[in-house]
Formats: sequence, structure tokens, C-alpha cells
Amino acid sequence: MTQPKVVSRAEWLEARKALLEKEKEVTRARDMIAEERRKLPMVKVEKDYTFEGPGGSRLTLLDLFEGRRQLIVRHYMFSPGAKEGCIGCSMQADSVGELAHMWARDTTFVMISRAPVADFEPFKQRMGWNIPWYSSFGSDFNYDYEVSTEMGESPGVSAFYREGDDVFFTYSIFDRGGDIFKSFYNYLDITHLGRQEEQLDHPWDWWRFKDTYDAEESHGPGDNWWNGTRYQQA
Repeated sequence: MTQPKVVSRAEWLEARKALLEKEKEVTRARDMIAEERRKLPMVKVEKDYTFEGPGGSRLTLLDLFEGRRQLIVRHYMFSPGAKEGCIGCSMQADSVGELAHMWARDTTFVMISRAPVADFEPFKQRMGWNIPWYSSFGSDFNYDYEVSTEMGESPGVSAFYREGDDVFFTYSIFDRGGDIFKSFYNYLDITHLGRQEEQLDHPWDWWRFKDTYDAEESHGPGDNWWNGTRYQQA
């Protein structure tokens, strides 16, 4: 990496002000896109989906809202029979933070995987997550929302909205679009060295489960990794 030149504080401040104008442009563009996203048309969910919850409970998509008006679903890649989930999905789960802040805005956040609850419950305990996590095993949910195909599992996030007992699908985001949900990237992006991914074969080669960074682990993503077929975003 070519190091930038060392300058005085005054010179740095001039360069920082120039970059700030570009950052403001990006912020304004992000706000504009968010506004357009909210104006997207909605699709009424007509199909009855059933999900498995803790203790063998059976819930509908409406139940997952927990009485709130909005629902965010992290499509967590965990295939039936797997022992561990997706590293990238795990890093996003680590980045969710305190759910109370979303609850305060009438929004529920959950994770849904195709594997039965019994498959991923030990892994959830290992990761120490308190995020509600449900199984769509036996339903068309993962397939209808394009995170399970004959080629395997893909990561994604979907948003739903309800009016009374009517549920509407409003948005999905896949692949690199999910970078916005990894809060550690936002912090790394303001540092001198940044993400330090330029010399890697793939940006995800450094990713690990949070409890294995000191272990001699494979750099590979494992059997659950993104198959690269859905909604690629540069």
C-alpha cells in the first residue's frame, strides 16, 4: 500500500474539507434512495407460511411481527443438517445490536433459516445471540423469497409491513447490498488501512466466527456459503 504524504494539521484540514463535500453528496444520495425505497409498491402476502419456534411452537408470518407494524427478516443461511451457519450471516447477526431500538420504532427483527430449530439452536447458544430465530423447514418461504434454490442457500434481508391482519412484502436486499448491515465495515472504512481486503482472493477470506479468530481455521466459507446466483450488487 502506498502511504499518503505526511502534512501539517492545516494542510490535512483543507484536504479533509474537500473530501467532506464528496461525503455530503453520498449522504444526500443515500437519503434520496431511502426515500425512493419507501415509495416502492407493496405485494400482499397471500400464502400461509408456518414457522417453527423454540419448544416446537408453530407460528404464522403475522405472529412473527409480535404485534408491531413492521418486520425485518434476516434470511440466515443454515441448511438442514448443518452444524454451523454462514460466516457472513453470523457477522451481520453480531452487528444487529440492541433490538429495543428497533422495537421503539414499531419494528421487529428476526432470523429465519431453512434448517429445523434443533439444528441451529446449539449454534445460537454458542454465539450468544438473543435474536428471535425461526425455522421455515417444510414451507416455501425460503424459495418464494429467493434465498433457497436448487443451487443452495443465499443470504438476504427482507422487509414486511402489516395493516391489521394483512401482511405485505415491501423490500429485499441480497449479496453485497448486505454490507450495510455489517457495522464493523463502517468503522473500518474510516481508518487509514480500511478493510484490508485488496490482496485477498475474495473479500470474505478473512471472515471468521467471532469465537475462532485465534484458531487455525480454514479461510474457506464452508458448505453454507453464498452461491453467487442472486441479485448481484457491485
